[in-house]
Amino acid sequence: MTNALAFSYESRPGRVVFRAGAAVSATPGEVERLGLRRVLVVCGTRGADTARAVADALGPACAGLHDRARMHVPAEVADAAVRAARAVAADGCVAVGGGSAIGLGKAIALRTGLPLIAVPSTYSGSEMTPVWGLTEHGVKRTGRDAKVLPRSVVYDPDLTLSLPVPLSVTSGVNAIAHAVEALYAPDTSPLIALMAEEGVRAMAGALPAVASDPAPRAARGRALYGAWLCGSCLGATTMGLHHKLCHVLGGTFALPHAETHTVVLPYALAYNASAAPEAAAAVARALDTADAPTALWELAGSLGAPRSLAELGLTEANVATAAEQATNQAYANPRPVTADGVLAVLRAAHEGAPPATVAG
Repeated sequence: MTNALAFSYESRPGRVVFRAGAAVSATPGEVERLGLRRVLVVCGTRGADTARAVADALGPACAGLHDRARMHVPAEVADAAVRAARAVAADGCVAVGGGSAIGLGKAIALRTGLPLIAVPSTYSGSEMTPVWGLTEHGVKRTGRDAKVLPRSVVYDPDLTLSLPVPLSVTSGVNAIAHAVEALYAPDTSPLIALMAEEGVRAMAGALPAVASDPAPRAARGRALYGAWLCGSCLGATTMGLHHKLCHVLGGTFALPHAETHTVVLPYALAYNASAAPEAAAAVARALDTADAPTALWELAGSLGAPRSLAELGLTEANVATAAEQATNQAYANPRPVTADGVLAVLRAAHEGAPPATVAG
């Protein structure tokens, strides 16, 4: 961003319903509004009970329940879900759960063109983006396609009440990462900047309250509101170094998704801050700090989240391999992505060192 305004912004089609109890009370109406009569409900093992409640609320409009979602959407899991949708002659899909479930719903939409309704139960933000991801032979591929953008998103803060505190924290920081990277994306805009800063502020303010007492709906609702804003930012902009690193670490080394984003974020921002000072300043304002990367690192630590890739299972021997994979193709980033620079980021993240060690 410069003082002379020049930008493009494409509004994404879609409808959002946000209220307590909406998963059961509003989803049937969203299915009916889209004219769907035979939807397949997809979920993972952890969210199966909620998905069954949604399926029951749909009544005859539910053609089946497929509970095989897995992290990073392995290609064979996507293939099985597509076969399940075709076997019941589904005319739509309802994904209930976190990023894995919504990612699987997107895989079905990508392959079949079926409309997707998302009912998120975490703060992943995937429901607000046209981005899909599939993992095959240890490599995670991502792409953008309007077909995978959910036609309706049903936000129900009650669904997040059972989300364990550790996952709430890492899922929330994952959402913050979407907004942070959107702030320095080449296709950012004044509207994205407003949404991103507010999203970071909302999420960072809600997470300590959720960690202190996960039961109150007010903090859960505030976090879900932040996730919506952060996910919307990701959906409208181009991903850079942070997401590329996380895709490599997740797809190749099977590191857990939200936890990986939580660890990598302070280091990716520290690396890019000198080349994107306005973005770093916006994050700092949202966090009420002078040093955004350090504040993010300290926030994760204060909430008991992991702060090193070693904690997540990445071996020191694999750091160089991950760095090589993250630099084997060009992608947009405010600071040039070099082999030495990425290796420094990953080494610091592996050790959990203060993020200032990779600042430019």
